[in-house]
Amino acid sequence: MAPRRRIDPADGVAALRQWASSDEVPRSVTATAVRYCLEELSACAPGHSVEVRVPPFGVTQAVAGTVHRRGTPPSVVETDAETWLALAVGRLEWREAAARGALRASGERCDLSDYLPILTE
Repeated sequence: MAPRRRIDPADGVAALRQWASSDEVPRSVTATAVRYCLEELSACAPGHSVEVRVPPFGVTQAVAGTVHRRGTPPSVVETDAETWLALAVGRLEWREAAARGALRASGERCDLSDYLPILTE
């Protein structure tokens, strides 16, 4: 079953492009772009073994593998919106973000570099 979409893909792409082309965007645009990218990740890497958190905007579970029912999943990735969107458009490489401490990733399947970027500028 395909994941349920909350963000219309056209609106999500528009928000992501607006974020990518401007130094300052409204919080609502950032929120839409983040949520759209989380939905895209879930669509291209379906599963429940990695929880990706981008507070305060959203969270998703993705990547096939171990299924958990309660509590913290076996793999967790957490980052801020700017880092997540930079990864999503290809401005930032996964290894670079991890090396800089711009994201926290733990668990077996937490390297999401195979699924990024989501949209190239």
